[in-house]
Amino acid sequence: MQKVLILGAGMVVKPIVTYLLNKEIHVTVASRTKSKAEAMTGDHPHGRAVAWTVEDEKGLDNMIADHDLTVSLLPWTHHPLVAKYCIRHKKNMVTTSYVKPEMQALDKQAREAGIIILNELGLDPGIDHMSAMRIIDHVHNKNGKIEGFYSICGALPAPEVSGNPFRYKFSWSPKGVIMAGNNDGRYLREGKIVDIPTEDLFKHPLKVTFPGAGQLEVYPNRDSMPYVELYGIPETKTMVRGTFRHPGWCEILDNMKRLGLLSGEKLELSGKTFADFMAMMISSSNRSGIQKQVATHLELERGSLPLKAMEWLGLFDEKPMNREVDSPFEIVSDLMIGKMMLGHNERDMVAMQHIFLASWPDGTREVIKSSMVDFGSPATDTSVARTVALPAAIAAEMILSDRISAKGVHIPVIPEIYNPILDQLEGMDIRMIEEFGLPESDFIDN
Repeated sequence: MQKVLILGAGMVVKPIVTYLLNKEIHVTVASRTKSKAEAMTGDHPHGRAVAWTVEDEKGLDNMIADHDLTVSLLPWTHHPLVAKYCIRHKKNMVTTSYVKPEMQALDKQAREAGIIILNELGLDPGIDHMSAMRIIDHVHNKNGKIEGFYSICGALPAPEVSGNPFRYKFSWSPKGVIMAGNNDGRYLREGKIVDIPTEDLFKHPLKVTFPGAGQLEVYPNRDSMPYVELYGIPETKTMVRGTFRHPGWCEILDNMKRLGLLSGEKLELSGKTFADFMAMMISSSNRSGIQKQVATHLELERGSLPLKAMEWLGLFDEKPMNREVDSPFEIVSDLMIGKMMLGHNERDMVAMQHIFLASWPDGTREVIKSSMVDFGSPATDTSVARTVALPAAIAAEMILSDRISAKGVHIPVIPEIYNPILDQLEGMDIRMIEEFGLPESDFIDN
C-alpha cells in the first residue's frame, strides 16, 4: 500500500486526508497537536496521527524515508527543510505555497534525485494558475495573443453571513489574511508598470459585479509582474492579480493602516486599556473622548464605516488589554479573530475570475471570462478547504500513479498537470465557467 505523509493539521487539511484515504492510500498526519491530526484521520484503518514539531529533524527524516510522498501544509518557511529530506530520500513532494527563491534553488538537486517538488497546488495559488493556463494555451494554440489579463480571487463569507462592519469572516489562516494587508502591490496596466506602496494598498479598489456574489471590491495581490513570464504571455499590456473583498473592507483596512494598527512594531502596553492604546497610536496624551479624537485625526465623520468597525472590535473600550510588550498587529488581529471566525453553521464562499483580452491574426479582439463561485457546506467542508486541499490531493495521487513525468521544482502551468486536475475537480463540482466572444467593453480597463 502506498503511503503519504501530510505535515500539518490546519483548517484546510481534512479534505486531502479524506480524499487519499478513500483511494486506499495510507495517510500519516503529523502535527504539533496530535488531537488535531486524530480529528483528520478518525478511526480509519489506513490513517495514523503523529505528534511532531518542525524542531524534530530526525523524526522528519525518518517519516519522509518511510513514505512514498510528502505533502507539506506547514508555513512556507519550513518547506525548504522538508524538501531537503525529500531530495535525500528521493521522495516526491507537494505543497500549496508560493515558490520562494529558497525552494526554486533546489530545482537542480530535485532533478538529480529524480523527483518532482510540485508547489502552488491549492486555490490561489493553484486553481488560478491551472484555469488561466487552459485559456492562455487555447488562445496561443490558435495563433492568438493575450493583450490583457486580470486574475482575481477571494475567500469570503457567503453574503448572508457577512453581517459585521468588515463584511468578512475567517475561513483560513486568520493571521495570514490580516498580514497580507501589509504587502505592496505591483502590476502592469496598459503597458505601464504600477507600483503600489503598502500604505496605498487599499486606497483605490476596483469595483466588480460578480454573478452569484454581487458587488465586490478588488485590491492588488502582491507582485503581478512575474506572471508575465510564468504564464508565457510577453505580449500582454496588462497583467493584474487582485483579491476580492465585500465592499467596505478596503476603506476600513486603509484607515486602520493609517493609524498603524497593522504594524509589527513592539510597544510597551503594561497596564493600558484599549482606549489608552488608541491614544498612543495618535500620539495623544488624553484618552478622553478617544473615538472623537481618532475621527478628527483621520478626518472622518463620527458615523463613518471605519469608526464603526473599530468601535465594534472594542478598540475604544475602557477595558484592560492585559498585554505587556506587544505589537498593534497582534492586538488587532486577536480582536478580529475573537469576533470574526466563520461559525460552524455558516457558509463560506470562494470567488475567482479571470478576464482576458485576446486578439486574433485577422485583427479581431474578444474578451474571455473564466469564473467560479463555490460555497462551502456547514455539514462537510468549507469552500476554501475544498478548493485548497483537493488540487493537492489529486496531484499527489497522480504522482503516485506515475501520471506526471516532470522532475524538479514546478508549479502547475503545464498541460500534463493542469488538464487532468481541472477535469477531476469538475467532477467534484469545482469548476470554472468559461465565456468566449464577449465584447471589449467587458474588459475591466474599458
